[in-house]
Amino acid sequence: MTLRYLFPLLLAAAPLAASAQVAEAQTRLKTAVTEVLAVADRTANRGALPERLRPVLQKYVNFDTMTKRAVGPGWRQFTPAQQQAASKLFSTLIIRSYSGKFTPGEHPDITYKPAVSLGSDRVDVPTSMVYKGSHYTVVYRMEQMHITDVVIEGVSLVANYRSQLDAQFKKGGANGVISSLTQSVSRPQ
Repeated sequence: MTLRYLFPLLLAAAPLAASAQVAEAQTRLKTAVTEVLAVADRTANRGALPERLRPVLQKYVNFDTMTKRAVGPGWRQFTPAQQQAASKLFSTLIIRSYSGKFTPGEHPDITYKPAVSLGSDRVDVPTSMVYKGSHYTVVYRMEQMHITDVVIEGVSLVANYRSQLDAQFKKGGANGVISSLTQSVSRPQ
């Protein structure tokens, strides 16, 4: 087949691939939410919830990417060991904060809106939810089928932490960020 015939076929297939990617991202997010709620329902002790949720969330959330973006440009100056330590602490902080929002047996009413392809392997899945009488707009940013940011009421989780962690980096470098994360994780819930 000559190139002039192949090119139109490739152009025609691109929207189908993007459409499949969008549908897959939305399905994956729904699956993640279902699994998280099931774990929350089976965990009577709220103190145990973060560790029970960790394996489920690690399956669907790219904490390394979230940490890298939350730290910002200073991330390049971290050693691999510092990057690993920061990612572990940041994931612990996020999981603990996230799990603190759950009450076993109470589920949010979630409406999944049409997902939007933002380019190669990037999809936003917008939702609206009602939980305990409050309404929230939440957009899950996904790359390569993993959540890399959560935007709640227009506020990016990653951007929110970046303002804090960037300040820590400017004060004390990678060790300052790790120290700050260690202090945050060590505080009682």
